Amino acid sequence: MVCLCFYRRRRPAREHTPSYSTNPENIESIDSLLLDISTLRAATDNFAESNRLGEGGFGAVYKGVLPDGQEIAVKRLSQGSGQGIQELKNELVLVAKLQHKNLVRLVGVCLQEHEKLLVYEYMPNRSIDTILFDHEKSKELDWGKRFKIINGIARGLQYLHEDSQLKIIHRDLKASNVLLDYDYTPKISDFGLARLFGGDQSREVTNRVVGTYGYMAPEYAMRGHYSIKSDVFSFGVLILEILTGRRSSGSFNMEQSVDLLSLVWEHWTTGTIAEIIDSSLRGNAPTEQMLKCVHIGLLCVQDNPVDRPMMSTVNVMLSSSTVSLQAPLKPVFFIPKSGNYSSFYSESYPTATQSTSKLEAMSPNEVSLTELEPR
Repeated sequence: MVCLCFYRRRRPAREHTPSYSTNPENIESIDSLLLDISTLRAATDNFAESNRLGEGGFGAVYKGVLPDGQEIAVKRLSQGSGQGIQELKNELVLVAKLQHKNLVRLVGVCLQEHEKLLVYEYMPNRSIDTILFDHEKSKELDWGKRFKIINGIARGLQYLHEDSQLKIIHRDLKASNVLLDYDYTPKISDFGLARLFGGDQSREVTNRVVGTYGYMAPEYAMRGHYSIKSDVFSFGVLILEILTGRRSSGSFNMEQSVDLLSLVWEHWTTGTIAEIIDSSLRGNAPTEQMLKCVHIGLLCVQDNPVDRPMMSTVNVMLSSSTVSLQAPLKPVFFIPKSGNYSSFYSESYPTATQSTSKLEAMSPNEVSLTELEPR
């Protein structure tokens, strides 16, 4: 579910982050979102256990119903989340300014009685991973729904990167952060790790890598470089998960290739992609369209960020039957069965030996790192 992740620490040469909450217009936008604690207690039956939807590293999420009948999801940040009120308001202004049908909508916030409550629209079909990776539930996702989900995520990312008044890098796009409404319309959630780029800024470098292992672009995972192309890489991984029904664990095994990108690439090069398409889709979906989606997914996970398409280009690829796609290169995380882990990384990234601690600190597929850099 949606969460905002926070961590404060002092470091030299901190990147400049504008104080959005000091702007009168932004203060007004925050005030318009404020909800009373009594309203949310009533909506969730005083945060009853029966209304708990789940719990993550930053607190529990509860289902609620407002007096007007609107269903909501209330994220109750734990006291140890490490976020101050001022910083939280800055974060809220950022999320409140993002309005798109493929982004989860922030309904309100409550900062009373030492509580930090974030209120979002309720998504009845939960996150993609709860359906996609369940053998029985995945049968609910026919090709029409899956293609709709792929298209929706792509449009949401294009809005974040290119079309909104702000340029936002999500940094933690993954199956558990894409929620589904009643009609299986996908909505990107969890902007806790998101970063705002201003002006002509195209990339940033950080000493502390955050995100989810299995979805992280190689230049970010190994060198701390992130940009909109980092999100494009994550999107490519998501496409391949949606098509195959397999999790991207990002696992490395020196005896055999076990990660999703390796598996897809091996079948792509041997012309046997049909063998790894989700079994529930075989014979029930247009083969040409599915192959094009695999092709787009592989283009999105190219080693060099420059070789990855912009999300606006991805949307053209998805909607057009006449656009020619360039041949993809072998994904960077592909490790031959006889390959050597250390030599692979030392060849690809000269700084890999200095990045070992980052690699070891990465979280598994469904868990985001909680040790974050300041905003």
